[in-house]
Amino acid sequence: MHESPRLRRLRNDLAALERLRAESTVFDFRAQGDPPHHYRIHFRGRGLQRDDGKVKFAAAHQVEIKLGSSYPRSIPEIRWLTPVYHPNISEIGMVCLGGYGTHWVPSVQLDELCNMLWDMARYHNYDVRSPYNRDAALWAGNQTAIPFPTDPRPLRDVREARGRVEIEGDAHPAPAPAPRADAGSGIRGLLGGASDAAAGRVRRFLDWRNRPIDEPAPGPAPDDGVVILETTVDAAVAGDPPPAPRNEGDILFID
Repeated sequence: MHESPRLRRLRNDLAALERLRAESTVFDFRAQGDPPHHYRIHFRGRGLQRDDGKVKFAAAHQVEIKLGSSYPRSIPEIRWLTPVYHPNISEIGMVCLGGYGTHWVPSVQLDELCNMLWDMARYHNYDVRSPYNRDAALWAGNQTAIPFPTDPRPLRDVREARGRVEIEGDAHPAPAPAPRADAGSGIRGLLGGASDAAAGRVRRFLDWRNRPIDEPAPGPAPDDGVVILETTVDAAVAGDPPPAPRNEGDILFID
């Protein structure tokens, strides 16, 4: 039976999100429909929310995406479900995608859209000139306490790590996509077949780094001969105890 362009696109979008989930410790989703046309997107990472007048870190985010009957010719319906404090997201969760909001491009894939949303959540992408939330725009334009982005990880952080990690001096370039590697699982796959000892050292470091955002650091990063290059340090939110620095970049082992 001939399949319509919309159905082919919906199936391609599902496949793209499944690949994205395998390449990320940040991203997950739930889907409804056959093929899916209603998604609940989950991001696990450091964004911001406002609670009792204070700007605080938010550790998890959920976004609803509905693909209407005219998709992909028309823009998906997007609504932020969890508390978020961002110039381009309204207090009721409406999301401004800039030029895409008025001139939607049908060739934009659903995984690309999710990348845009994650970059908004972590303040890698924000615009204070035409805000949906003026209070957040004023705050973001004048505050100096919190460096942006609030979370240094790209959405496809697993894929990037597999291409950049060096194990005990032996480079392991990225092969085919690996199974999803959350902290504490799948570490050897993430690192391209590292030894048990090396994988254990990475696991201890990732367990320390990927603890819940609102959980104070139990101490300094595990000193297992792990050196992080291209260091990025997050600042503490005003009013919260300063966390231990979290670093992101190449991982190199030195014996």
